[in-house]
Amino acid sequence: MVERDLGARGIKDRRVLDAMRVVPRHLFVAATHFGAAYEDRPLPIGEGQTISQPYVVALMSELLELKESERVLEIGTGSGYQAAVLSRLAKEVYTIEIIPSLAERAKETLARLRYGNVWVKTGDGFYGWEEKGPFDAILLTASAESIPEPLWRQLREEGRLVMPMGRERRSQQLVRVKKIAGQQRIEGSTEVVFVPMTGEVRKEVR
Repeated sequence: MVERDLGARGIKDRRVLDAMRVVPRHLFVAATHFGAAYEDRPLPIGEGQTISQPYVVALMSELLELKESERVLEIGTGSGYQAAVLSRLAKEVYTIEIIPSLAERAKETLARLRYGNVWVKTGDGFYGWEEKGPFDAILLTASAESIPEPLWRQLREEGRLVMPMGRERRSQQLVRVKKIAGQQRIEGSTEVVFVPMTGEVRKEVR
């Protein structure tokens, strides 16, 4: 998977490639999907959600430009797979999942696999995890039309935020936003389609 679908498609960060090589993706999906676990495609994880395709996980991880000493916040835990990859790249990973059953399952999986530097919280990712901030990097694994203000406040100066930005059920742009003198410096990456954020963020788009 790493050589065929990641390296061959332009993922260059050696630490990201190494993390993708050692994190067992098949243990983050149902047994019925074990055979497809290392194919480059999303897979269902229940509750209408999916585990992202490996290339997208690697690309988003690479865009974060994480250092081993850094603290990262993930919005949208899902299966816990992305958090496990991030745990190999950063010192501390805090991840929030709005669907209680997914949050509990991810917490159990991560604990069983001994990812001791990952903390899972059940809640609305719109509000972030203020008491654990500020964060060096923030990753959103669901789309929104703009950066939720609480998350922007929790990103440290010169921090990086990666997210799919755009409208629901339309083409979205994967972007990296750097915080420079408190302002957003947006860098586009590629077109993607992600499920939308739910919760408080929905009130902002009405």
